[in-house]
Amino acid sequence: MKYHKLVRDKIPEIIEKAGLKPRIKTLSDSEFSIELEKKLEEEMHEYLESHELEELIDIEEVILKLIKVKGVKKEDFEKLRENKKKKRGAFDKKIFLIETTD
Repeated sequence: MKYHKLVRDKIPEIIEKAGLKPRIKTLSDSEFSIELEKKLEEEMHEYLESHELEELIDIEEVILKLIKVKGVKKEDFEKLRENKKKKRGAFDKKIFLIETTD
């Protein structure tokens, strides 16, 4: 079976324990960045189809790795997130914008 996708670190080991032989390669930094973005899209689609908590966990894992790949510390990312929240708000009030008028 062909996959051609980024997988979690222990997946090859799990595949071997199932009696199969995985064929893998280690990605370059630029390939990894591209594949992380593809993985984010994949995980978002999976969540939107299933609404499973597990898929949100996968999304967060990919986002955390993307932050690291971009050279940003998690603490700095959190500061940026908090600053944006202060300027633009969060989603606590459940506001749905219908339209604007003159």
